[in-house]
Amino acid sequence: MNCQRVLTYLRIFGTTMFGVSLLVGISTAYIMGYQFITTAQNHLSFGLYGAILVVHLIIQSLFALLEHRNMRRSLETPIKLNKSLALCIAAYQEDPNYLRKCLVSVKRLTYPGIKVIMVIDGNSDDDLYMMEIFKEVMGWDNSATYVWRSNYHVKSPEETDESYAESLQQVSRLVLNNKCVCIMQKWGGKREVMYTAFKALGRSVDYVQVCDSDTMLDPASSVEMVKVLEEDPMVGGVGGDVQILNKYESWISFLSSVRYWMAFNIERACQSYFGCVQCISGPLGMYRNSLLHEFLEDWYNQTFMGSHCSFGDDRHLTNRVLSLGYATKYTARSKCLTETPITYLRWLNQQTRWSKSYFREWLYNSMWFHKHHLWMTYEAVITGFFPFFLIATAIQLFFQGRLWNILLFLLIVQAVALIKSSFASCLRGNIVMVFMSFYSVLYMSSLLPAKMFAIATINKSGWGTSGRKTIVVNFIGLIPITVWFTILFIGIIYTIIQQTKKPFPQSEEIVLIVGAVVYASYWVILLTLYAVLINKCGKRKKETHYDMVLDV
Repeated sequence: MNCQRVLTYLRIFGTTMFGVSLLVGISTAYIMGYQFITTAQNHLSFGLYGAILVVHLIIQSLFALLEHRNMRRSLETPIKLNKSLALCIAAYQEDPNYLRKCLVSVKRLTYPGIKVIMVIDGNSDDDLYMMEIFKEVMGWDNSATYVWRSNYHVKSPEETDESYAESLQQVSRLVLNNKCVCIMQKWGGKREVMYTAFKALGRSVDYVQVCDSDTMLDPASSVEMVKVLEEDPMVGGVGGDVQILNKYESWISFLSSVRYWMAFNIERACQSYFGCVQCISGPLGMYRNSLLHEFLEDWYNQTFMGSHCSFGDDRHLTNRVLSLGYATKYTARSKCLTETPITYLRWLNQQTRWSKSYFREWLYNSMWFHKHHLWMTYEAVITGFFPFFLIATAIQLFFQGRLWNILLFLLIVQAVALIKSSFASCLRGNIVMVFMSFYSVLYMSSLLPAKMFAIATINKSGWGTSGRKTIVVNFIGLIPITVWFTILFIGIIYTIIQQTKKPFPQSEEIVLIVGAVVYASYWVILLTLYAVLINKCGKRKKETHYDMVLDV
């Protein structure tokens, strides 16, 4: 026992020193600005910090490729589908069409004997349409439904202690004794909805799958995730490949679709290779039920800076699994389609909410680095601090008083994005991934300031995005964008003033003209391709009622 404790302390010390050394080394490389290659008059250079980022991208891509190879090998692994499985669907003011598509896809799941539980966050008359859709799709005779005036943590004023106790028993009986169950309950947020399903199930099933009400599941999605859990008893949770259902409805949803593919099939595939996927997404995930009930109460009662946490439910669920020393995996063989915001403001609010949970869970996750591969520590440091280095670089270059520095920054951002997107196109076998390079502009202009705003407002709670039946416009997310653009605009004005005070070298003029032509040509070519290929593809998909086919 003492020996085990000593080993634990040594691992904690070792991972802490590794993380600190890594951060200090990267910071030193950035601050010193050591350059391997520098051209005359500093028009181009390649330094130590840039080399670190390039090596990171190469290593990440390599391990992602190795994990995809492992996924293909899993096809040869025969398993018995004899474990019990429950699918829990969280619903909140869902668009009727999306909900119907979700439930139709659930009926097509090939896993035998799957139990389906949909919990609706809200019990007013305005929410009844979701229960009606559930009964219509799943079958009026096969559906057990219950309108609960309370929930597990808040008793309705209309209920007595006796009626509340009876309602708790009624919820449990319905869930345990029926295959298809729909419960409407008092509003409490997504975590409350998920808790109801987990609590009512108890330990009656082996595995629990989670799903959002705007998600369409591939028929084999459950089977493929069960395969991963069956292959290794030390895997506590697994996520699948989440793709975008409405990707052709706007430029925002399209860019989200290529970003999703990159995030899942490169970033999370790499994490999966080391057994430390840091977020099993809500639309498509599965957990060992025995583990869920080891931390269910702690997960629900999570607090941060004295406030109860009401967002980041999926990320914290994943971190709880990691905290027990179990691995988390990703499989591209399990797929789904899900809805994503099609307007800029709604997307911005979503990203801000996700960034809040990322930084909050980063702190929680750091306590368990010692229980997992060093890659978990390494990637947490690299990805966690990268936005701060990027903001510092942008501000520094915009205020150096040299126009070429600003143009070079823009060129490098797009060049790196184009290289990453080209690799993704080769891996996916689809030229559409080249448009991933567009996302870099969205990242630099909007996501970076949104991340800083998320840190500043990290203790503010809420779902973050409105229900899909009624879209609520929230302009608060524009505050950090406005501040960011103001800072950069002041930098541009300052640079122009500084450049007019001194003569322009002819070589500088030539470099600026060439750089500007290259940058403009890049945008003309890519935007033309987007207009021709994507708009044409979007029209074709709409004409054929494209909604039940998964892109691969």
